[in-house]
Amino acid sequence: MNLTVVSVYPTLLGTYGDGGNVMALRHRARLHGIEVDVINIEPGDAVPESAELYVLGGGEDSAQTAAANALRADGSLKRAAERGAAVLAVCAGYQLLGEYFPDANSAATPGLGILDIRTDRLPKRAVGELAADPKEPLTQTLTGYENHAGATHLGPNASALATVRAGIGNGDGSEGATTAHVIGTYLHGPCLARNPQLADLLLGWAIGRDLPFIEEAEVTQLREERLRTVLG
Repeated sequence: MNLTVVSVYPTLLGTYGDGGNVMALRHRARLHGIEVDVINIEPGDAVPESAELYVLGGGEDSAQTAAANALRADGSLKRAAERGAAVLAVCAGYQLLGEYFPDANSAATPGLGILDIRTDRLPKRAVGELAADPKEPLTQTLTGYENHAGATHLGPNASALATVRAGIGNGDGSEGATTAHVIGTYLHGPCLARNPQLADLLLGWAIGRDLPFIEEAEVTQLREERLRTVLG
């Protein structure tokens, strides 16, 4: 079985090791007998509309605005999400999937309108470890770290990905947002290396069937270590 993963603008949206999410997807896919073709798309390239899974990472304010403008003009990512493709967006990538987000001068900048969210500024920047209890079908506590100034507000057509146990997340006790097969989150780490169940969920959406969870001792040890650090 094969699937195509599109890494969207990794030179603009790849801070804090977020490029490792594509590596984690490839690794988890191979555990399940799935071969992954990765396509790296940069600004100026047409975004393929027929891929099964799209990944966006974090970026600085100017890079986020440039990415949002290019993706809005291209239109393919939104059409792919609307037809049911799986999407993972982290931090700046998460914010730009919404209706608007603040630019470097805190002015509201139009997003892609894929998630029913709106982002403005937190009173104080969120920096540090983040742990959150996810909503179904995920069952494992989510772990990662955050570094953002965004307060993200969910509308009625988006559901929180998780409830914060430690850290800030969206700023209201919730973390991330999801609708259909789209997930946005503030979790760096990389997110999917630290949360393999989330990687398997995305892969399952991409291929159209649930995948059994395969535990890896080294990853479990890493997760336990980080969760002990932040939760005690």
